[in-house]
Amino acid sequence: MLSVRFSDRINAMQESPIRKLVPIANAAKAKGKKVYHLNIGQPDIMTPPSFLKSIREFDQEVIAYATSPGDPKLIEAIAAYYETYDMHFEPDEILVTNGGSEALMFAMMALCDPGDEVMVPEPFYANYNAFTRAINVKVVPITTKAEEGFHLPSEAEIEKNITEKTRAIVLSNPGNPTGVIYTRDEMDMLSRIVRKHDMTIIADEVYREFVYDGLKYTSFGNLPEIADRVVIVDSVSKRYSACGARIGSLACKNKDFSKQVMKLCQGRLCVPTLEQVGATALYGTPSSYLNEVNTEYQERRNTLYKALKEMPGVICEEPKGAFYVVIKMPVDDAEKFAIWMLENFDVDGETTMVAPAAGFYATPGLGKNEARLAYVLKNEDLAKAMDILKAGLEAYPGRIESPIPSA
Repeated sequence: MLSVRFSDRINAMQESPIRKLVPIANAAKAKGKKVYHLNIGQPDIMTPPSFLKSIREFDQEVIAYATSPGDPKLIEAIAAYYETYDMHFEPDEILVTNGGSEALMFAMMALCDPGDEVMVPEPFYANYNAFTRAINVKVVPITTKAEEGFHLPSEAEIEKNITEKTRAIVLSNPGNPTGVIYTRDEMDMLSRIVRKHDMTIIADEVYREFVYDGLKYTSFGNLPEIADRVVIVDSVSKRYSACGARIGSLACKNKDFSKQVMKLCQGRLCVPTLEQVGATALYGTPSSYLNEVNTEYQERRNTLYKALKEMPGVICEEPKGAFYVVIKMPVDDAEKFAIWMLENFDVDGETTMVAPAAGFYATPGLGKNEARLAYVLKNEDLAKAMDILKAGLEAYPGRIESPIPSA
C-alpha cells in the first residue's frame, strides 16, 4: 500500500465518542448478547406518515436540482413554524441545509478564519470538535459541572477567556449531551457578552420541543437586542424522529450573514429534492404529535433519573430538556467500563452500551469517569437497562469509592 500523507486537519480530528465502540457492540451481538443502546440519540418514536406519503405522491418526471437556498415551500413552512414561537423570519433569512450538521459547519465557516476561536460550554455535542477542527478553528471551553446541573459559570469567568480571535459562542439549548435548559438570566448574560465583545451566538436549538416539568422555553431568537447576532441552527431529525432525512436549516435576521452563507449553499448545489418534499410535510404535523412525544420522553426521563439516583456513587442532576443526561460514575475510566460492559458483563444475556463522555469535552482529563445516556428506549426497556447498568457498576473491577470531582 502506498504511503499517503494526511493533512494536519484530518489528523487533528477525533473519532466519534458516540460511534467508536460500535464494532465492539456488534461483536457482543454476534455472540448472542442483547445490547440496550443508551449511547446514541436515535429516537424510536414513529416518524409522522406524512413524510413518506408526500414523497410517494411526488409526480414530476425528473428529480431536478432544488434551488440552493432550499425549496421555497419548505422555507415557507419553516418560517410559519417559527411564527408559533414568536420569531419572525423572511424567506431570505432562512437557508435549508443537509441536516443540522451542515448548518453548524456553514455558520462557523462564514464567521471564522483559520486560527479563530469559538467558545463552547463543555461538555458539548462531540461533533462541534469535528466541525471546528475541519476548518482549523479552536474550541475554547466554558467548563460546566455535573454537580451544578451543567449551568454556566459567572460572566467574569466566561469573559476571562475571550481574546481578539474569539468570534462566536456555540451552544445547544436544550443541551446535548447534558439536558440542561439555560435560564433567562444565563441567556441575558450571554447577550451582554456578545454585544460587548462584538461576537455572534450560534444557537443549536434542534431539541426545542423537548422541555419538561412545565418549563417555558425561550429561544435566543426571542432576544431582540441581539437579533442580528444570533444564528439559529435547526433540524427535523429529533423533532419529527426523522434523523435519516438529513434536513436542517439556518435562520438569521442578519441578511448579510445569509448572503455570505449562500455562497456555500451554491457550492454544494442543493439539498436533496425528495427529502425537502418530505420535510415540508413534516412541518405541517399537528401539535398533538409533539405534545404526545414530549409526554413520552418526560416519562422516560423520570424512569431513568429515578433509577440513577438510587445507584450508589452515581452523580447527576435531573435533566430538564432534550433526551440525554451526563452522569458521573464510580469508575476509573468510563470508556474502559463501557467496553467491559459489552465484552465481559451481562445479566441473562443482556447488557448496555453507554457513550463515554471524555469526547464531549475540550479540556484534557475531564469527563474520564462520565458517560452520556440517551433515554430513547421505551420505558420497559429503559428500566431493564438501568437495572443492568446498576449491576454492572457494582461488579466492575475498576470501581472506585466515589467519582473524581470536577475541576
